Order: sequence, then structure tokens, then C-alpha cells
Amino acid sequence: MRFFVDTEFTAFDACQLISIAIVGKDGREFYGECSDFERPLCSDFVRDVALPQLGRSPGRSMPFAQLRSEFIAWVHQVPTTPEPVLCFDFLGDLQLVEHLIGGPLPRGWKTENIHGRLDADRRKAYFTQYGGEHHALHDARANASAFE
Repeated sequence: MRFFVDTEFTAFDACQLISIAIVGKDGREFYGECSDFERPLCSDFVRDVALPQLGRSPGRSMPFAQLRSEFIAWVHQVPTTPEPVLCFDFLGDLQLVEHLIGGPLPRGWKTENIHGRLDADRRKAYFTQYGGEHHALHDARANASAFE
């Protein structure tokens, strides 16, 4: 059972979580936005491209502590048979997941870097149809769609 994660964060040199999404091949999804990240830490790119896309999912913006609680509860609801695999295309996404939950994923979960296994044309087709590039939920859905 594969789950595709994507995050948006402030900047590479001062990395704080802004939003996180996980999209399962079985249709399960999690999305949340952190309302208390430090906006002055955002890179110009994040200010120009990612921040304007926030707020599109009503009720999904919350303080970090609530995001942590909701995310952990969601992860624990995923059956561990068959074994879930958290797929990421950027190591920083996995690191932000681990920071959010305060350690590694629960027992029964595996992780896999799929950077080289995404079909660029299918990923591009997703964004052409749905838009939303650099929005965590759309990026995670695009990766799920583009996975070979």
C-alpha cells in the first residue's frame, strides 16, 4: 500500500513546515496547514508561489500542535496490513514528517525515495489538468499519478 507525501516549508536554510499532504493509492488523503509558522523565514519563492495557495481547504489550517495530533491520529488509522509505504521524492519531506510526529513513523510503516520513479509527462499532465503545483496536496496527488 503506497502513500505519497509532499510538504511545503519556509526555506531550505530555515525549514519550518507550512503544509503537508499524504495521498494513498487507496484514496485515503490527509492534508493540513500549519497556521503558526514564522512567515519572515519564508523564501521569496515560497512567498510568491506557495503562500498564495494556502486556505483552499476550509478547516485545514491549524496550529502546529493540532496538526501534529491530527496527523498522528490519521497515520495510526492506516492499516499496517498490507504494509504501508510512505513514498517521498525529496528527503526533506520525510524529515518534516518525522519532525511533525516527533520521531520515526510507527512500526509497520516503510519509507521509500521514489525520486527517480516518477514519470515527468504524467506529472506534467496532472498539473495541466488540475493546476496547483507547489501546493502540498496537489503535489502529492501528482506524484501518486506519476509513480511508475
